[in-house]
Parts: sequence; C-alpha cells; structure tokens
Amino acid sequence: KDSACHGVILRVRKKTAQDKRQAEYDYFQYHPMEEISSWMAQMAKEYPDVVTIVDYGKSYENRTISLMRIGLKTDAKKKAIWMDCGIHAREWIAPAFCQYFVRQILQTYKTDTKMEAMMTNMDFYITPVLNVDGYIFSWTNSSTRLWRKNRSPGPSGDCYGTDLNRNFDANWGTVGVSSDCNSNIYPGRGPISEPEAQAVTYFVGSRKEDFLCFLTIHSYGQLLLIPFGHPDFTASNYDELMKVGEGAAEAIWKVHGKKYRVGTSPAVLYANSGSSRDWARMQDIPLTFTFELRDNGTYGFELPQEEIQPTCEEAYSGALHIITYAHDKTFNGATATAAAAVWTTLLALGVNLITNISKL
Repeated sequence: KDSACHGVILRVRKKTAQDKRQAEYDYFQYHPMEEISSWMAQMAKEYPDVVTIVDYGKSYENRTISLMRIGLKTDAKKKAIWMDCGIHAREWIAPAFCQYFVRQILQTYKTDTKMEAMMTNMDFYITPVLNVDGYIFSWTNSSTRLWRKNRSPGPSGDCYGTDLNRNFDANWGTVGVSSDCNSNIYPGRGPISEPEAQAVTYFVGSRKEDFLCFLTIHSYGQLLLIPFGHPDFTASNYDELMKVGEGAAEAIWKVHGKKYRVGTSPAVLYANSGSSRDWARMQDIPLTFTFELRDNGTYGFELPQEEIQPTCEEAYSGALHIITYAHDKTFNGATATAAAAVWTTLLALGVNLITNISKL
C-alpha cells in the first residue's frame, strides 16, 4: 500500500511539474502577438548570454518589428542564418514553428557539440512574426482569421493590404500578382513600398555578406521552394539548391512520414515575383528556401492545434539539414583549406631543406 501511494504521489508531482511548465508557455498551441512578444522577452531574460532582442523596423501601424539574435559570444566575426515567420498573417503555424525552433536550439546547444559549434560560428536571426499588423488583425474574429496581407491602405483608399511576399525588389510586379488592391496578391505601389519589406531589405541587405542561409516559413502545401519564382530565371546554384532541398525533404520524411516536394515555385506551385526568397538569392545569399508547412489542404491555413507538434518536429529536421549544410560547407571547408595551406608550407620547407642539404 505504501509503495502504491508513493507511486501515486510521484506521478502527481511529476504531472504538477509538467503542468507548471505547460502553464508557463505551451509551444503546441497558437499564441496572439502579445503573448509571443512576452515570450521573446522571457527568452532573452532566461538566456542572456545567447539571446538578444533586436528591433529593426516599424510596421505600417507603427508597431515594432523585432527579431531574436541567438548565438554564443565570440571575438571572431560570425556568419549568420536568417529565418522569418508570419510574413502572411493567416499562416499561424509559421510563428508557432519559429518559437519551437528557438526553443530547440536553446535546449540543445549546451549538450550537443554540433549545435554548440554552429552557435559559436554563426548567429541565428529569427523573426517570429514579420507581418505584425496583419497577424494581430487575423486574431480579431472569425471574419478576419484568413487575412493574408499587411494593413497599409491601397491607392484608392477603400482597400487595405499589400502582399509582403510580392513586395520585394525581385522581378517585382511581373508574374503571379494582381493590380487590384483588393486581391490577396496585390504587390504594392512599387518594390519595397511597404515598411515591413523595407525593414528586412535594410537589415539583411546591409550585412548580406554575413548570411549563409535565408529561410522564410509559410503554409501550406508541404513544399520546399527554391529560387526563382519567375519561370524565365534560374539560380546559378540550382543543382546545389535542389540537392540540399531533397536532403531536407528526406530529413522531414524520416520524422513522421510526411512527403515534401522540392523545386522552384513555377515547377511545383505557381509562378510569382517579388518574394523575399528570390530577393535574398539576388543578394548573393547562396541558400534561400521557402518552407510551406502542413498540410495539403484538408485544413489549409486553419491547421488544428494538435498538428502543431508533429509539424514543428519534422520542419525542424528539415531546417537543421539546410543550416548544417551551410555551416559545414563554410567552416569545414575553411578548416580544410587552412590545413592544406599548412601542409603546402611544410612541404615547401621540406623541399627547400632537401635542396640545401644536397648542395652541401
């Protein structure tokens, strides 16, 4: 009886501890903007040595656009990884993934030597919600739940919103857009006309040589999209992008058996222009991908909360595959090059030594 009671007490204590953690923050439910902002501040407080909040822009409605810079402090100049979520307001699974991604890397870097190395060599710049105004608007009521765009007024004043993923300076306004400002794919009055697109353009563009990888997270469709959205343009490293993308899709499949298709947007989805992914590739950031998370249309943008955990788990594996590839190509390659240079120098010294001895 005593042992049985003791077992019950242990289970109750364990459940109480779990409930407490769950009450603190539930990564497997959708959160409004206010809660996400509070969570960001809490992460910076809990991990002051590795997390810094950076405010890098203002939305049309004058809200702050913030990112989390995550990395170990070092005197060396670091490379960088970009990830943004929530550029389209209704794609709630995207901000949920950014939060999950942050949690995972913060929980693993102290015990996982690979993650520690990556956080030593690179900083992660993660924007949980880029389209702040639109995201908040999508939480208003059921009639606004599927709002996609930002909240800037159109040219006629009787319509609202620009599709931020058609507003970047990458073949702007050429394909996959509409001049009707009521349309979900209205690209704005001109390239980077919107403050949210301007914020990314300036922040990333001003340090573009640092970025190895640019990941922008969307839903839905279970796709990994590579540049370019315009069918007349092909990325110079198309083969590499496809290879890395296929590797990421395999990593995703291994988690829960979900298949993600890989390709350019015209090949597997539809042609478009003005995307942040294409703009980033045009800035010579080598590895730029759009993730289209679950599902395939059963629930679409209104993915049930019970799908959040498996979606995040598989997408994390896919993103980690791409990021690890980017890291290893840069830093393992640099190590190999340095080693080769050392051996070349030693060999030259050896040859000179033998030559000089032979002259004696």
